[in-house]
Amino acid sequence: MNDWPDGYGRGSRGAEPEGPRAMRHVQRPPVPQQQSQGYEDSYGTPYDSGYNTGQVYGNPPGHRAGHGAQGGGYGGDGYGDGPGDGYAPGRPAPDWRRRFKVGFICVLVIVLGVSIGTYFWADSKMRREVDLSKVIERPEEGDCTTYLIVGSDSREGLSAEDKKKLHTGSAEGKRTDSMMILAACGSGNTMVSLPRDSDVEIPSFVGSESGKTYKGTGRHVKLNAAYAEDGPELLVRTVEYNTGLRIDHYAEIGFAGFANIVDALGGVEMDIPKAFKDKNSGADFQAGKQTLNGEQALAFVRTRYAFAGSDLDRTKNQQKFLSALANQAATPGTVLNPFQLYPTLGAGLDTLLVDKDMSLFDLGEMFFAMKSVNGGDGKSMNIPISGSRGGNLVWDKDKVKQLVQQIKNDERVTVTSDR
Repeated sequence: MNDWPDGYGRGSRGAEPEGPRAMRHVQRPPVPQQQSQGYEDSYGTPYDSGYNTGQVYGNPPGHRAGHGAQGGGYGGDGYGDGPGDGYAPGRPAPDWRRRFKVGFICVLVIVLGVSIGTYFWADSKMRREVDLSKVIERPEEGDCTTYLIVGSDSREGLSAEDKKKLHTGSAEGKRTDSMMILAACGSGNTMVSLPRDSDVEIPSFVGSESGKTYKGTGRHVKLNAAYAEDGPELLVRTVEYNTGLRIDHYAEIGFAGFANIVDALGGVEMDIPKAFKDKNSGADFQAGKQTLNGEQALAFVRTRYAFAGSDLDRTKNQQKFLSALANQAATPGTVLNPFQLYPTLGAGLDTLLVDKDMSLFDLGEMFFAMKSVNGGDGKSMNIPISGSRGGNLVWDKDKVKQLVQQIKNDERVTVTSDR
C-alpha cells in the first residue's frame, strides 16, 4: 500500500506539476512622483530601485552610501568598509586640535606641579637661623639689595676621612674663612670682598643668645673675630657699623656644603693664570683652564700661604671662583634639568645658613647677581685699603664712604681699590 499522496511516486509516472493557482492581488502604496525615478512594475505602479538615493541592500534611510554602492562592492551594506571616508558607520573622525590642546594642558600641569613641588621642597630645606631683627642701630635702607656672603670653616657633616681629604683640620667651632658684600643694583652688580684681617671696631650690640646689651668700648679687632665672638648677628652689626651700609640678607656655607655643590655640578671650570702650591690647603695647580672638583675648589679658595700670606690675593681668588660657580649653576641646563637641579640643591641647602627673611627667590637673585659679575656686567673688588696696623688691614675711609654712597643710591660704582 502506498502512503504517498496522489501525484508522488506512483510507479513510473512522472510527477505532475501543481496546477496554477490564482494569486491574491497586493496593492503597493503609491510612490510620490518626485521619488519615482525607477521603472513601472508589471502592475503599472512606478517603482524606485533605491540606487539613486544610495539606499542599497539594507542601508537605513538617510545613511550615506558606501563606496560599494558606487563601485559595485559591499561598502554600503555593513559587510566591509563603512562610509566612503574609510571609517566604520557612526564613528566620528578624531579631533586632532582638541587632542593637542588636552595634551598640552596635561604637560603644563605636570611641569607646574613639579616646579611647585621643587620650590616647596627646596624652601623647606633652607636653614633660616639668623635673626637680623636682633641687630640694633641699623643704617637706612638703600636702593639696592645687599647680601653678606660668608664662607665658614665649619666642619659640620664631615667625617674624619673627609677632614683629612679636604685638609680642613679638626678645630672645634667655626670661624669665617671669607666674607663679601654683594650689591644687586639696577645700575650694575658689585661684589666687594672684606678681608678677614680687616681692622674694625666692635660697636654696641645685643647678644644673639643672651639678649644682653654690650656697650661698645672702641675695641678694635680683626673682622673675623666679630663672628667668633657672637656669630652672624654680631658680624652683620659690625659690618654695618664700619661701612654705613645696611645688609638686607645673610648667607653662609660651610666646607662640606661648598665641596658638595661643586661636585653636584660636575665641577667648575677655572682659568688659573699662574701655577701655585700650598701644603696647608692641599692646593697644587698648574696654569691654564681646568675643571676643579669639590676638593680642589675648596683648596683653591682657602689658599693663603702660596701668596706670601696675603689675604687680599686670596679674596680675589674667592671672588673669581664664586662668580664662576654661579655662572655654571644659574643656567637653563641646571635650573630646568631636574636630574641636575635636585642634586645641586640637595647638596648645598642642608649646610646653607640664611636669615629668617630670605626666600628661595632671594637666593636665586643672589646667584644671578654673582653670575652677572662674572659675565662682565658688574664689578668685583676688594674693599679699599689704606695701610695696616698691627697686622690688620686698615680701610680707606674716604673711598669706603664714596663706595657705600654709590651703592645706596644705585649708581654705577666708580671707586677702585689699589690692592
